[in-house]
Amino acid sequence: MMRRLPRLDALPTRRRPVDPDVLIEAGLIVEDVRRRGETALRGHGERLGDITAGQELVLERDRLEEAAAGVSPAESDVLNRVAGRIRDFATEQRRVQVDVDIAVPGGRAGHRWIPIGSAGAYAPGGRHPLPSSVLMTVIPARVAGVETVWAASPRPTPITLAAAAVADADGLLAVGGAQAIAALAFGTVSPACDLIVGPGNKWVTAAKKYLYGEVGIDGLAGPSEILIIADETADPDLVAADLLAQAEHDVEAVPALVTTSGPLAVQVDEALERQLADLPTSDTAGAALENGFVIVVGSLGEAAGLADQLAPEHLALHVEDPGDLAESLHSYGSLFLGGGSAETFADYGVGPNHVLPTGGGARYQSGLSVLTFLKAPTWSRFDDPGALIDDTMHLARLEGLEGHARAAGLRGRP
Repeated sequence: MMRRLPRLDALPTRRRPVDPDVLIEAGLIVEDVRRRGETALRGHGERLGDITAGQELVLERDRLEEAAAGVSPAESDVLNRVAGRIRDFATEQRRVQVDVDIAVPGGRAGHRWIPIGSAGAYAPGGRHPLPSSVLMTVIPARVAGVETVWAASPRPTPITLAAAAVADADGLLAVGGAQAIAALAFGTVSPACDLIVGPGNKWVTAAKKYLYGEVGIDGLAGPSEILIIADETADPDLVAADLLAQAEHDVEAVPALVTTSGPLAVQVDEALERQLADLPTSDTAGAALENGFVIVVGSLGEAAGLADQLAPEHLALHVEDPGDLAESLHSYGSLFLGGGSAETFADYGVGPNHVLPTGGGARYQSGLSVLTFLKAPTWSRFDDPGALIDDTMHLARLEGLEGHARAAGLRGRP
């Protein structure tokens, strides 16, 4: 069960997003793929069990469509319904991003929202197939207007391939790990990507960090996290269920509860024990619960301060007035207001993305969205540059940059 922490300063220290030793090993794999190309990609894929000798590395669009045609009607329906909700939310996010065009001294300036040219979307596939992650990563890229989008997932199942077709991926690499990230970056067997997104294991995360700067990344995803803030009105069974839903992701997941009610903390612990008894993923979830913790605090204000300090991936409010409490919260990947708002609804496509910052990353970044695939370069046009010449020359000379000053001054010639 989760540890009971006696005070706020007993909180676990923030995890490093990438282990230095793993970063070194992942870098070796990346450089091997850079140097030896497809031979290295296939070699690492076979060594790690992603593919067998002679198996296809690349599944083109026609293979994805074939898989989509082969799933059951019920599976096809759920994929399309969830894809539609993700697409609708991303479309609205894109709609409210407007170009800027304003008057400035001597002319006008602004920015344009422009999609990146190509993206790689990674979806884990080691412990469980995750077609939801394919939908979550590919669809926002397409809504943003990205021209080329390739997915990658190790040992893809038919439902994963069908999800890639529904999301409109151009193709899929049937490998995972650091070698898949390298292949997407370098264009080893598919077009090279400008940006690589999606969650993954520690090797995937390390490879993304290693390659950042050569390609863009969405962030460094670590083990799943949930922090639940609960008061005496919370249903202990729902709190326990939400904790276990995240705990079953990974033995390194971090489920946590902050509550103003000591009796509720005891009831949640009892509910966890009952629900864990017949949970098929109990081995994983039980191990993850040992990473978690429970803290009893004196007020919801104290709980909110703790939540902002932790900046969790998922933050759930099982309290009487979640809307009021939400106003005081500022750092989280995604927020769930009220006991009826199961985090798992967002995992499976209510609209907002489930690829979110972990390890405190929500202090400075948001989760994956259509904005991840857009850039907003600025532009300027000065038809009457005289209004800017004096200030520009003055500041340039204060900085000792005479060439800048002269370049401005020449615009004042009769």
